[in-house]
Amino acid sequence: MACDKRSYMLLSPEKVGVVDLFRILIHSDVHKREFVDCSEKGGESFERRWIMFVSILAQKLLLLVAKPMSWIGLVLEFWLNLLSSNQNLGGLLINCFRGKVVMPDKASGSFVSFIGNLDKRVELDKSIGPGDSEYFAALSMMASKASYENKAYIQTTVTHHWQREFLGFYDFWNARFSFADHQGKATTQAFMLRDRDTIMVAFRGTEPFNADDWCSNVDLSWYGMPRVGKIHVGFMKALGLQKNLSWPKELDSHRPLAYYAIREKLRSLLGENDKVKYVLTGHSLGGALAILFPAILAMHEETRLVERLEGVYTFGQPRVGDDKFGEFMERVLEEHQINYFRFVYGNDIVPRLPYDNSTFMFKHFGRCCYFNSKYEGKIVQEEPNKNYFSPLNAIPMMMNAWYELIRSFTIDCENGLDYKEGLLLRTFRVIGLLIPGAPAHSPQDYVNATRSEAILMSSVRRRGIEECVL
Repeated sequence: MACDKRSYMLLSPEKVGVVDLFRILIHSDVHKREFVDCSEKGGESFERRWIMFVSILAQKLLLLVAKPMSWIGLVLEFWLNLLSSNQNLGGLLINCFRGKVVMPDKASGSFVSFIGNLDKRVELDKSIGPGDSEYFAALSMMASKASYENKAYIQTTVTHHWQREFLGFYDFWNARFSFADHQGKATTQAFMLRDRDTIMVAFRGTEPFNADDWCSNVDLSWYGMPRVGKIHVGFMKALGLQKNLSWPKELDSHRPLAYYAIREKLRSLLGENDKVKYVLTGHSLGGALAILFPAILAMHEETRLVERLEGVYTFGQPRVGDDKFGEFMERVLEEHQINYFRFVYGNDIVPRLPYDNSTFMFKHFGRCCYFNSKYEGKIVQEEPNKNYFSPLNAIPMMMNAWYELIRSFTIDCENGLDYKEGLLLRTFRVIGLLIPGAPAHSPQDYVNATRSEAILMSSVRRRGIEECVL
């Protein structure tokens, strides 16, 4: 299926110079610029040009610092794992004197990512078992958190800690930069597990020090899909959108692409047992991929696969399309009775992006399972302060950031040692005093939320209500 050539906007930051970039703010005829390919050939409003300017500038800066960001991430992860491999800083110093320093192995099952170091919990909540209304939400969040780790770590976690069947870990090609230079990168990752008669596919989210991932998040380019709507181009490229702007139903590619490879794996696994269903999940960028996957299945009329989809659970998911796309997906979800739960915690900035206003059309759809900083949940159509950048909410967000920082020192006393926060996360919460909503995107709060929402989930399933306040 090809994209609608009459409806698109493509931004190419690699083609823009400094002078041309600032001309966007002065001249309204942006469609004449080499780095903007837009189906609408008329003049653009200043508000729209300003947002395009910010998007392109952010991508240019990210590309500029891509290598330093990567190196900082590598050094920080190495240092954190060096400390843990030697017990702590004291143990590291003692081992240095003894000449017995334990060096971390990045491919080992004990090496933990930066995201994993923010929340080191590995075990599932033993108070939530199969059959409980909140079971898949809790398991999905733990799988989404684990998706940031390496293959050995995930396999060890799934097999030994969770006692589930590990089905595979996959690296997929991301065409984020391939449209211009015929190159791409294997930055889309996912893994699969089996829990009794349910297969779970967990997509990895945005890595904190991966500039490519952040470029996908801030890129406002979109394509119009016939009968479907407008969809965020960065997320579609991560799934396997082709250079000719198409989604062919079948594709023979020498490079693994997420949508096609996972679809084939599901065809094989589901073909072995008619009772088996599957669940899709992901945190951040991974959540966007999780909800786009069934959209492409529906476009390709993969009825058998869509009918076997039991649910989609996303956490801190950004907006992925316009209102027409939302209407298309709601029809698909309703027709096939697919559960879709979009979890949002507090002032998390990511679910409030890309911007939702009259200039840019990105919209959320479906139920929002919103949890405040006390992990009290309610079902709403849209999270509060939907666009984040609101002067009226600046002071409340700052006060909430202070509350979360103070709470990090007391939460284990109130909820138990399983909720204890480490020095790294507390440092991150200090940063949140300057950028409220950044620490709220970490997995820690989403894990806490899914372990606190039994009544919420049972209410949703039992009554199908639109709003339920605990």
